[in-house]
Amino acid sequence: MPIKNRFAELHGDITKWRRDLHENPEILFETHRTSALVAEKLRAFGCDEVVTGIGRTGVVGVIRGRSDSAGKVIGLRADMDALPIHETTGLEYASKTPGAMHACGHDGHTAMLLGAAQYLAETRNFDGTAVVIFQPAEEGGGGGREMCEDGMMERFGIQEVYGMHNWPGMPAGSFGIRPGAFFAATDQFEVKVKGRGGHAAKPMQTIDPIVAAAQIVTALQSIVSRNADPVERIVVSVTSFESASKAFNVIPGHVTLRGTIRTMSAEGRKLGEDRMKAITTATAEAFGAVAEITWLPGYPAMVNSEEQTEFAAEVASSVAGDCAAAEITMGGEDFAYMLEERPGAYILVGNGDSADVHNADYNFNDEVIPAGCSWWAGIVEQRMPVA
Repeated sequence: MPIKNRFAELHGDITKWRRDLHENPEILFETHRTSALVAEKLRAFGCDEVVTGIGRTGVVGVIRGRSDSAGKVIGLRADMDALPIHETTGLEYASKTPGAMHACGHDGHTAMLLGAAQYLAETRNFDGTAVVIFQPAEEGGGGGREMCEDGMMERFGIQEVYGMHNWPGMPAGSFGIRPGAFFAATDQFEVKVKGRGGHAAKPMQTIDPIVAAAQIVTALQSIVSRNADPVERIVVSVTSFESASKAFNVIPGHVTLRGTIRTMSAEGRKLGEDRMKAITTATAEAFGAVAEITWLPGYPAMVNSEEQTEFAAEVASSVAGDCAAAEITMGGEDFAYMLEERPGAYILVGNGDSADVHNADYNFNDEVIPAGCSWWAGIVEQRMPVA
């Protein structure tokens, strides 16, 4: 099953949808225009059921095949939200919303799944039911979790679920995947190190929170170097060090640290949290300070199921001629919540030589559209073939 001719015919239309979405980005759960556009198109395609408001602003479309001998139901998921980034591409279809941009290609994901939905609704060349899932708030909002908590899997009887993300640096239209842990759990922390401020000329009269905080930053790296198993992937990053004072001659009363711990297993995740809290508390106390820790659990690790990963790779190979073994990434992905509820797989599709995602110069490569749409369609048609 190479790239389907129908997607070559639809390529221009899908590109127009994608660029319209790019011009009108919406952040987190505020995907009202995007969700309405998606629902309108799904109804126009002739989907058997279109449901809005799942996970606040999520949209689900149901497409029944020409037969249903085994009662098989497969979910296909695309994310819809943009990022709070000011676009600098200078494209004719650049964002018209200041401070918002499709800098991760979710406009492309949404457009490709819409294209696949149109094809599947037209042909219905499968035995079972396809459920197309359009999710808000992947970029930090946990929209996937909220759709699951709204009972999406049970309501539509979804048995397997598949997702896709474009990947700059991979050849356009190529594919990559791996079984098991693929994307990292992404937890965050904020620490207020409280001391006693004073004059910089009289440090002995203070409890200097800057010294304590600096030691905490260094000590936290021992989680990776001395606590974690050397083969366990874990990244500890302190990304913000903020003093309560901007003066040259004032020792502040407190310092705030922020950062993230990324892990690939439940055991590594617990180790990271436990050691971060213990090291931070004890180090602050050693300098006479107090550490107030706020732990902010993020997305869990995204784990591909073995069987579904093998199948997804087979479909990708039938489209592109091959499917590469992808490397583990320490980025987060809230498709993880859907994979915790149902077996499935998440695949990467190459975006070519573009700026990286989350970059103000990034742009989704429209040449990828036929390959991505063909993979979606192949998942349904090959997993649920007509007898």
